Amino acid sequence: MNTLNITALLSQRVNQMAEAETLAMSKKTRELAAQGYDIINLTLGEPDFQTPAHIKDAAKKALDEGFTYYPPVAGYPELRKAIAEKLKHDNGIDWQSENIVVSTGAKQSIANVCMALLNAGDEVIIFTPYWVSYREIVKLAEGNPIFLAGTPENDYKVTPEQLAKAITPRTKAILYSSPSNPTGATYTQAEIEALAAVLIPHEQVYVIADEIYEHILFEPSYFSIGSISALKERVITINGFSKAYAMTGWRMGYSASNKEIAQACEKIQGQITSGACTITQRASIAAVAGDQAPTKEMCQAYLRRRDLMHSLMSEIPNLKIFKPQGAFYLFPDVSAYFGKSDGEQTIQNANDLSMYLLYKARVASVAGSAFGAENNIRFSFATSDEKIVEAVKRIKEALAMLK
Repeated sequence: MNTLNITALLSQRVNQMAEAETLAMSKKTRELAAQGYDIINLTLGEPDFQTPAHIKDAAKKALDEGFTYYPPVAGYPELRKAIAEKLKHDNGIDWQSENIVVSTGAKQSIANVCMALLNAGDEVIIFTPYWVSYREIVKLAEGNPIFLAGTPENDYKVTPEQLAKAITPRTKAILYSSPSNPTGATYTQAEIEALAAVLIPHEQVYVIADEIYEHILFEPSYFSIGSISALKERVITINGFSKAYAMTGWRMGYSASNKEIAQACEKIQGQITSGACTITQRASIAAVAGDQAPTKEMCQAYLRRRDLMHSLMSEIPNLKIFKPQGAFYLFPDVSAYFGKSDGEQTIQNANDLSMYLLYKARVASVAGSAFGAENNIRFSFATSDEKIVEAVKRIKEALAMLK
């Protein structure tokens, strides 16, 4: 009989790594759906729209034209040039093609940057609530994540005063998203400039700015920290195509940074995956350089859905709801339900409540602990109006049973 403990033979980095909670909950949801349960899935940040037709057509054309060989590790020159032009036009970030590294999703871009920058023990200040993978990516790169919490009173945004107190001689980078996943909070130009004023004197500190939700914005304008000239060389801008162009399955992201960091990211990527999928790259040229009308139409749909879900959820007693300025999530504080029971189950925390809603209401969500916020639950409104209405109805009925 084989008594070998295989788990014990795995690396410490794997055994100490947490599974991505959003993916874990989505997996459980699919399993229940396969068993015949009618589950409304509000877990993943995935557009329910199809990729726009002109992007699909570019992919088909690429196949017909024979783009089936290894691409350059950092990406096709045409795509990198198109991204550089987009950054200059949309974001005021003046980089060239050599500053762009195209990767298999923005998640790989963040991983490349962390591996390129961090030594063992380097601190990375992560603004919380944070996207689930930030913490584990920093740890994989042997960095030490330091969490800096934005308060509900400040729309879950970190203040300059908080940042100034958090920086130490060991701080190597700060990492944040705007619009935020999971809160939808978006930093204004004035807020970003105030944070930049804190960072400018700390020459050893880099900024990793995740702008993946840039085009899902409900406020009038967007401001990139990479456009501030005094910080330009120390800002690494992360973006991708999944959200703006409904290209989640295509896997396409990029980083924009100074030449030395870009070369380091290319070097790392060359040893791990090499270049991103050729067909996706050709389609991405059409996405970034082509018709932006479908992206704007999707954003309008998300705005309508935000207002719909926010209005309906606001009718539920005891939920504290922040109205997001971007992205496609509601992230209510549900702590008023802690300690309550339906007679069968007592809710101790947000994880309990998320599971309660899954089994009692047949609505899948993600507990806030995945994002560094123990009192919250994330609900995605990247789904149809009809599903939003039905989901909130079920949630309201299930919560009413808790006394």
